[in-house]
Amino acid sequence: MVFILSMFLFAELLLSAVVTLHSLEIYKTHEWVSPPTVYFQCNGENKTVLPDVKKKNTVYSFKGEESFQPLTDFGSTKCKRCGFYEKDLIKSDDVFDEWEFCPSDFKSDEGRYIHTKDKEFNATFLCPECVKKGIPEGSDNASAAHKNGNEMHWSIKLIIGISIVASTVLLIMGLIAGYKYWLKRKRQQDQARFLKLFEDVDDIEDELGIGPLSDSI
Repeated sequence: MVFILSMFLFAELLLSAVVTLHSLEIYKTHEWVSPPTVYFQCNGENKTVLPDVKKKNTVYSFKGEESFQPLTDFGSTKCKRCGFYEKDLIKSDDVFDEWEFCPSDFKSDEGRYIHTKDKEFNATFLCPECVKKGIPEGSDNASAAHKNGNEMHWSIKLIIGISIVASTVLLIMGLIAGYKYWLKRKRQQDQARFLKLFEDVDDIEDELGIGPLSDSI
C-alpha cells in the first residue's frame, strides 16, 4: 500500500511543470479610489498577488525569480480554470478574465504562451517544461494527450482505491479471526475452570467423608 502511494506521488512529481509570469499589461482598472490589487488564481489554489502591477497601459516584465513566482504548476496534461482578478473592497472581486489554462497552450520552442483579453489585459506566460514533456501542438493530439493523462490518473486512483479496499477487507478479516480465536480460548478457559471446580468439590467431599469413595472405606 505504501509502495503504491509512493509511486503515485513520484509520478505526480515527474509530471510537474511550473508556470511563471513573463509580462503583464492591464488596459484598465476597476478601482477608482485606491491603486488596484491584481492577483492570479486557479480554481482550488491560493491567490498569487502581483504587488508591482499598479498602473494601466504599462508593461510589467518579470524574470521568473520574483517572490510570487511561480504562478501555478501542471501535474498532468489536464487543464485548469484560472484567471486574473482585482480585489474589490466593497463587493465581490472584479474579473479581468477567466479561461481554461492548459499545458498544451505552450507551443513555442521556449514554452511561451500569450493570453489576451480585449480592453482588459495582455499576459505572457512561460512553461519550458510543458514543451519538454512533448505535449502535441495539434488540437486533436492535445485532446488525446488530455484524455490519456486523465486515463492514467484515473488508473492510478483506481489502483489506490482497490488497494485501500483490499487492505480494509484484510483488516476486517484479521479482526474477525482474532475475535473467533479469543472466543475459542475463552471457552477453553471456562471449560477448564468448570472442570477444576468439580475436582475441587470432589476433593472437599473426600476430605469430609461424604464423597462416593467414603462408602468403600
